[in-house]
Amino acid sequence: MAVSRKKRSLSTFAILLAVLLLVAVATWLADGQSYTDPDTGEKAEVSGAALSDIIMAPIAGWHDAGDVIGFVFCLGAFLAIINETGALEAGVKVLVKKLRGREIVLVWVLMFVFSVGGTTYGMGEETVGFYILLAATMLTAGFDPIVGAATVLLGAGCGVLGSTINPFATGAAIAAAADAGVSVNMGIVYAEAVILWLATYFISALFVTRYAKRVRAGGGSILTGEQLGVCRATYGASGGAEEYVRLTVPQKRVLWLFALSFVVMILGFIPWGSLSEGMYDSLGWSAFFSGSRLGDWWFDDAASWFLIMGIIIGVVGLKDRGRIIPCIISGFGDMIAVNLVIALARAATVIMNTTGLGTWIVEASVSALSASGLPAALFGALDYLLHIVLSFLVPSSSGLASLSAPIVSPIVAGLGWSVETSIMINVAANGFVNLFTPTCGFIMGGLALARIPYESWLKWAGRLLSILGLTVGVILSFAMLILS
Repeated sequence: MAVSRKKRSLSTFAILLAVLLLVAVATWLADGQSYTDPDTGEKAEVSGAALSDIIMAPIAGWHDAGDVIGFVFCLGAFLAIINETGALEAGVKVLVKKLRGREIVLVWVLMFVFSVGGTTYGMGEETVGFYILLAATMLTAGFDPIVGAATVLLGAGCGVLGSTINPFATGAAIAAAADAGVSVNMGIVYAEAVILWLATYFISALFVTRYAKRVRAGGGSILTGEQLGVCRATYGASGGAEEYVRLTVPQKRVLWLFALSFVVMILGFIPWGSLSEGMYDSLGWSAFFSGSRLGDWWFDDAASWFLIMGIIIGVVGLKDRGRIIPCIISGFGDMIAVNLVIALARAATVIMNTTGLGTWIVEASVSALSASGLPAALFGALDYLLHIVLSFLVPSSSGLASLSAPIVSPIVAGLGWSVETSIMINVAANGFVNLFTPTCGFIMGGLALARIPYESWLKWAGRLLSILGLTVGVILSFAMLILS
């Protein structure tokens, strides 16, 4: 009698370790290859990763991502206190009841809101706290957690893909090109960015809502029953949206404070100095909290904010205030696995930076493309593919811009082609890859929080990602053709 065996899938940690080892092997293959250091202008060589580099890479990744990791720990404490009050679960059920029949509209609206955050200031790590909230909301509404996670990830991701005034992507690439002596027409950059942003947002929102309608109609979730059970246990969501729920006065106060916490965080990260100097100057008073005014916040500022707001919420919403400290400790514990994922995802980038592999790949590839005599459109398509590969290894938008733009921009300008399009190729390729790459910490961390296996995300998003990747490539190739 045959014994059935349960199919085993690779864990997130196994996938990330495999990526780290592949990067290490790549450094060995490229060992001794010369490149020009973009910081010094001097010749340097790729150094193969030593065994000690590989062993220490996860620890170095933890250190490199320390600000994000601290933020996630404090966010975990914040969410643990929120859950202890019961306000969030009750609020989700009330929201679902009020939106009965209009939940699909909520997906379109929220995706657009997140996309605005993405295109303006590169909303990425800041979205982590929304995964579990939206996953729980959509599960209670009769959909599944995939709908909630996709609303956050694709919304912010499409915005980043079409970054307009995002200083960490478009801004960093333009600055790097300027440092290399290349002038950039900002109007053309913004026009291309808006086209990419709105086109990918519309495609993604349509895909998500069609899936949501199918799940609600009984067409079946891509998640297994076991996985959905884990989600319900994690969120505290019974799916009982039909039961009568009434918010207490303390719970209403908690939810107002909960909303305020995220609003202030978003205001803190928006680069007001780039948008309006007058607005930025008027926010000087806000530096009293962390020493950094709104617009200058980083993840350490946000971490402190969420920790303090969590304590305030505990005082307001808990009858037994002695539960605040145990909740904080429990919340920290809940985030350990998430933070290990973030650290391990950052490890591959650390290897790339310390060995010089990334710079060599960019320099060698672009030099080969420019010497090949390819037409502008084909060069744009191949440059896009090159930056997709690089983005797997360097998921940071500012990191890729600093690595690539000083090399690519002068070559493109020298050939008489569109520097503006080459900048958007850099930005869009990185944004596209960060919709699914395992080396992106906030994706892996967000999915882990929502209790959605990485493989399930890839299975669900595979067809959509193919459409998005092709759409972006066609738009950029056409732009390179007509603007060169």
